[in-house]
This record gives sequence, C-alpha cells and structure tokens, in this order.
Amino acid sequence: MKLKPSQETLIELAYAKMHFGKYKGYFLSDIPEYYLVWYRQKGFPQGKTGEQMQQVFELKLNGMEGILRQIRKRYPKGR
Repeated sequence: MKLKPSQETLIELAYAKMHFGKYKGYFLSDIPEYYLVWYRQKGFPQGKTGEQMQQVFELKLNGMEGILRQIRKRYPKGR
C-alpha cells in the first residue's frame, strides 16, 4: 500500500525544527546528512520529532531535501 503525503504534512515537515542537541533550532532539512545517518545507526528518538527526522533522512537519501526548501519559499509561515 502506498501512501500519498498530504500538502499539510509536507508543509509541517518543511518547517519542523530540531528541538535538542548540536543542531537545536535548525530546520530538520538543514541538518547535515551525516548527523541523520548517525541517528539512523543509533536509533531515531521516539515521537514526532524522531519520525520527522526519519522522513527527512529518507528525502536526503534520495536527493529530494530541496523539496522542503522550495515549500518554505512557496508557503512562508504566517500566510
């Protein structure tokens, strides 16, 4: 079964930020890939942030993280 991400989910992912650690305050899509690879090996944290980190990892792995930057440009927060 394939799931199609909703527009709202992608916008939320584009604006998701890191809440802890070395990259606290960064958009998840702006965190270096090596850091997400480290978490992949260690285990992503439980909860929404961990799920979003995993989604961003998959996008980066497939060279698609630019989509999240485009979404932030197209749908500025506060609109």
